[in-house]
Parts: sequence; structure tokens; C-alpha cells
Amino acid sequence: MRQAIIYPGEDRYWVAECPTSLGCISQGKTREEAIRNIRETIEGYIAALEFGVRSSVFNAERRTPNA
Repeated sequence: MRQAIIYPGEDRYWVAECPTSLGCISQGKTREEAIRNIRETIEGYIAALEFGVRSSVFNAERRTPNA
């Protein structure tokens, strides 16, 4: 299970972040919309991991210096 942090953002939007999933952040005009959006974002993140797609940050960490 992933947990999200939800808080009021700028311009009367709500922001939702999942700190355990790199890059999973979303927003919505209402708190409920932000929750729906972050769930969809997390589902996409998990699906990408299942298919072996990695963030460029992960790829950068794996690179070795040229010898």
C-alpha cells in the first residue's frame, strides 16, 4: 500500500504527493479530485515498474564511469 500526503497548494488547488514513489505528484481543484488523481498516478507508476520502465534518476545511478 502506498500513502499520499495531501495539502492545500497555490491558486486554491490541492496537491497530492506519494513520497515513496519517485515523481508521483498530482493536484486537483478539490481534495477529492487530488486523491483520485494521485491514485491514478500511483497506478501508472506501479504499472511502469512492472514493465521494467525506470526513471532517468534510477538509470543515472546505475551508470558507471568510463574506464
